[in-house]
Amino acid sequence: MAAAKSLVVLIMLSALLSNSFVLVLPASNFYQDFDIIWGIDKVRILNDGAVLNLYLGKDTGSGFQSKNEYLFGKIDMQFKLVPGNSAGTVTSYYLSSQGSTWDEIDFEFLGNLSGDPYIFHTNVITQGKGDREQQFYPWFDPTSDFHTYSILWNPKTIVFYVDGAPIREFKNLESINIPYPKNQPMRIHSSLWNADDWATRGGLVKTDWTKAPFTASCRNFNAKTCIRYPAGPIISAPCPSNSSSSAWMKIDELDETSREKLKWVQKNYMIYNYCTDTKRFPKGLPPECAVATSAYVDSARV
Repeated sequence: MAAAKSLVVLIMLSALLSNSFVLVLPASNFYQDFDIIWGIDKVRILNDGAVLNLYLGKDTGSGFQSKNEYLFGKIDMQFKLVPGNSAGTVTSYYLSSQGSTWDEIDFEFLGNLSGDPYIFHTNVITQGKGDREQQFYPWFDPTSDFHTYSILWNPKTIVFYVDGAPIREFKNLESINIPYPKNQPMRIHSSLWNADDWATRGGLVKTDWTKAPFTASCRNFNAKTCIRYPAGPIISAPCPSNSSSSAWMKIDELDETSREKLKWVQKNYMIYNYCTDTKRFPKGLPPECAVATSAYVDSARV
């Protein structure tokens, strides 16, 4: 353990002397890696920093963010979502920058009535513009045990994963003037909050506060990323891509096995895709939707 800590310190010192980004080895400690930013007295960190419990009561929700900013990475977190009647609640897990033209990569888990499935809501926001939602039903009970939710983000592509299976891909299409998040470092965020004005059946089903407090748990944070230090410059490709620890930087296309998993998820579990919602976009679908390389255009159900 001491040797591992010394190695990380040496890597960080080297980065500070040479430039302002450093490739970081995986870590997993909520005390060391995150700050509680709201609901401070409600959040519980357990098992020496290995597990964090988010809390939602009628008076407040709760949330945390990473101490560091990242520019590209492969990020995993395990969640066990609010059980029972979770209608109106949202557990969020996302990357976000700051400012009025921010970038954001979203997982949001929309609660539902007991017996009805959760909805996994995803979105990609670039330069303050979103409207790129895709939604999925899970193929398992996300409240009975922990499951792994991952975001891969590099200069070529963004991929959302659930338990290692890709469910969504958003490729860099700057060649056809589609903005792509590659210049703004982002922090990891997670929160549990009340959104009963829209989260469950468009806001028709409200949060049942007699079931409060609501709790969602997370653990096994794992980040292979490039940290940006506060004084560092913003550059578009800070990470080396010539080592096994940064293999995620090399990915620009899913392999055949991953592509088949993506098609399977989108064919069987996708319930909304902005790229097929002609009612929402009567003047024409967003231009990225015309790109034939994305499997979801053919397999979505609106």
